[in-house]
Amino acid sequence: MVKHNQADLLIANGRIDRQYWHDLWRYRELFYFLSWRDILVRYKQTLIGIAWALVRPFITMLIFTFVFRHLAKLPSEDAPYPILVFAGILPWQLFADALSRCSNSLVSNANLISKVYFPRLIIPVSAVIGSFVDFLFSGMILLALMAWYDFVPNWRILTLPLIVLIALITAMGVGLWLAVLNVKYRDFKYIVPVMTQLGWYLSPVGFSSSLVPQRWRLLYSLNPMVGVIDIFRWATLGGEANISWPGFALSMGMVVLLFAGGIWYFRKMERSLADVI
Repeated sequence: MVKHNQADLLIANGRIDRQYWHDLWRYRELFYFLSWRDILVRYKQTLIGIAWALVRPFITMLIFTFVFRHLAKLPSEDAPYPILVFAGILPWQLFADALSRCSNSLVSNANLISKVYFPRLIIPVSAVIGSFVDFLFSGMILLALMAWYDFVPNWRILTLPLIVLIALITAMGVGLWLAVLNVKYRDFKYIVPVMTQLGWYLSPVGFSSSLVPQRWRLLYSLNPMVGVIDIFRWATLGGEANISWPGFALSMGMVVLLFAGGIWYFRKMERSLADVI
């Protein structure tokens, strides 16, 4: 009888695995609900609400422009320095916010996970949608800066949707690892903010990555956000924005590796989440 029950369990688990990706579509209404809930809760009981999506990157842009342009006297390539900086802040802020939400998503929804079956992958994926909404609002500042400086981008701007998707996939790849680790070891709640803070300085947010010596460019590009920021600037600044294509290819390889590994690790640990959380 015991062997029969174990066999039934294996068959049931196999059926769940086969239907898992189909279940993601079946539970799309849950995905919509969680996404919309996170958007509403983010700025609930704040004085200026969604305007924080504009204030934070704008202040950061002013500080970075003052430090890197006026104090350090760094070059701005073919664009005004505030536009160069903001074209680095936008993808980095999208990545950092999505990473933070994704890494905390499972712990924040512990009650839901322990009560009912659904593909748990819905939770971290829905968590990054709010970051995309913030990105759309912050993008208005970039448009305003371009209008202020009479800066007109070229056809490359049409590639932005794909580049934004790459940034979200990068955040998801890292975030899926951290989401599971955060369930097992709550210390990661404190580690993630430190990681994103360090990322500000390890990524070319306030300066062009072309300033990195050529012999270090490939090593520097192991940071996947280097390629994301470089290609974002390539699309928004137009002209001859400096980009190392071998370095970009390496960064994209890291993105694919992190995303595939994140999906694999999440699926491997998914069945034990309800017991641990």
